[in-house]
Amino acid sequence: MPEYLYRRNTVLEALRGSRRALHRLWLQEGLRDAGEIVAEARARRVPVETAAKHRLGQLAGDSSHQGVVLEVGPYPYSAVDDILALAAGRQEKPFLLLLDLLHGPQNIGALLRAAEACGVHGVVVQDRRAPEITSHVVIYSAGAAEHLLIAQVTNLAQTIQQLQAAGVWIVGLDLSEEARLLGQVDLDLPLGLVVGHEGGGLRRLVRDRCDFLLRLPMRGRVASLNAATAGAIALYAAWQARGFSGAPAYQNSDGD
Repeated sequence: MPEYLYRRNTVLEALRGSRRALHRLWLQEGLRDAGEIVAEARARRVPVETAAKHRLGQLAGDSSHQGVVLEVGPYPYSAVDDILALAAGRQEKPFLLLLDLLHGPQNIGALLRAAEACGVHGVVVQDRRAPEITSHVVIYSAGAAEHLLIAQVTNLAQTIQQLQAAGVWIVGLDLSEEARLLGQVDLDLPLGLVVGHEGGGLRRLVRDRCDFLLRLPMRGRVASLNAATAGAIALYAAWQARGFSGAPAYQNSDGD
């Protein structure tokens, strides 16, 4: 079955990513300021049709579609080896994000957006008891998911061992006292950052497989941060440790 992506940044990034089948672009009748989106669609030879606002709302299942809806095929998952090959092809130390049963499309989408901005080579999620990369996740990522290699694995703990065998250090975000403080460790290494469930954190087996644990220092009265926020901070810290290497191909204004 086709999926429907909507909102302008999301649709534009899906067209630019061109990683999945692109079936049709729907525009709201009378829409005048979607020239960049239409140009990308035509460059990809995607048919463009117009429809009334309520029809687009029916397709998207949401009235906040901003006048654009893109009909696409299923999300194209990758393999862990593809992620490692991308790092090797760029002659860079592997930089991965691993999600340990993190739930909520808004949390996942926000973290994928930060991961893509920081230049991770790929993301690993467990395919059981964890959400799929649905259209809602893509929308909350503002289309960043369309540029990422995302691997679904059956057993995250075994995948951690696979990555460690490939020379990747696995670092888990954790609130325990045994976790090292951010700023006291060097993250300029082949890295897989693990972010756990919003409420329960890392599962015990995943936690035990990490090479070390990392926690963010807290100065205020709030004891912890949202998982997506904490993960984004750690991703940027890891990128900073690499000297903020890599220039962006382009920058988008934030429209979502």
